[in-house]
Amino acid sequence: MNVPTGHLLALAALLFGLGVLGFLVRRNVIIVLASLELMLNATNLSLLAASRHWSQPALAGQGDPRQGPILFLFVILVAAAEAAVGLALVIALYRLKRTIALDAAGELKG
Repeated sequence: MNVPTGHLLALAALLFGLGVLGFLVRRNVIIVLASLELMLNATNLSLLAASRHWSQPALAGQGDPRQGPILFLFVILVAAAEAAVGLALVIALYRLKRTIALDAAGELKG
């Protein structure tokens, strides 16, 4: 079964929009981090859709047709680093304020 590239890009746009909405509306740190992950995964989906759409043999000067999956791996690495740093921030915020609300983080100084 071959899903059209337009459908994949529409799904990626919908997922990215939901991620932006969750990032802007919610005040819980965990929901904000999950929204960031959703946006990164939507970016991955669009990279893979574009890579599949323009997949062609590598001709002289046209570059490597595997750039989409390679970029996908870099985005996954960035997402893993973001999750690790985000979890550390959530734990530190909870230890200091006994809450994970972003409003409490605004009171931190130092």
